[in-house]
Amino acid sequence: MNFLKSLVQKFTGRPVDWDELESMLIRADLGVPMTLRIIESLQARAQSGAITAADISEVAREEIARILPMAPLPIMPHPARPKVLLIVGVNGTGKTTSTAKLAHYFKRNRHSVMLAAADTFRAAAIEQLGIWADRLGVEMIRGPYNADPASLCYEAFEAADRKNIEFLICDTAGRLHTKSNLMAELAKVKRSLAKQNEKAPDETLLVVDATTGSNALAQAREFHQSIGLTGLIVTKLDGSGKGGIVIAIQDDLGIPTRFVGTGEKLEDLAPFDGRDFIANMV
Repeated sequence: MNFLKSLVQKFTGRPVDWDELESMLIRADLGVPMTLRIIESLQARAQSGAITAADISEVAREEIARILPMAPLPIMPHPARPKVLLIVGVNGTGKTTSTAKLAHYFKRNRHSVMLAAADTFRAAAIEQLGIWADRLGVEMIRGPYNADPASLCYEAFEAADRKNIEFLICDTAGRLHTKSNLMAELAKVKRSLAKQNEKAPDETLLVVDATTGSNALAQAREFHQSIGLTGLIVTKLDGSGKGGIVIAIQDDLGIPTRFVGTGEKLEDLAPFDGRDFIANMV
């Protein structure tokens, strides 16, 4: 996330143009509320003297630090039942790969994992997740093409509970957040899991692509309104020069980023750490 570098370069040795600064902050996907808070804080500081590029960097970091969780929010297993993670998102964000990376992350930390191939409308998605499951050495529950995703997730919970699996990760079909019938189907999956345990799913994680910018905020808003989100998995953060969408979604909706993807390998997934994020805003 290098938007601060651009700001510092732009305003080093020259007076701050407030309209230009506001435009650059918004283009960094920080969202309008955060942008206005940064501007207001800088303008208050400007009453005591000229604003420098260093002031812009310092104030931006301070305002962002006010809303981002500083330490990673761990996802720990339950003592007596599977912890269920429902992975949702629009098409093309890297949902199935993120599901596999999560499974690898938990297994690397010595937890047992089961996958549920609840994207039953794409045979390729079932096959792809099956290949990942084989590589990871974890069991995957699958159904026939076009099977009911809610029933499959229900059966997967039964299997995970019976085998004392710590984490059940359900990969759902990609869907446009504007299609109410598809969002209603996700709500049905959640109700089905809740029949197994009233608190399931324990986590509903939206996978968003950092490079899509403000559209990711619209996706998060619709998914959160329809099914309730507990966190984000942000992919392609390595390829985004901004990454401000992490800040905008936390600020606007209160939804924290739980994991970030920074590459194509299984190992390229890490818990989100606000301190590292801010420290790396160069």
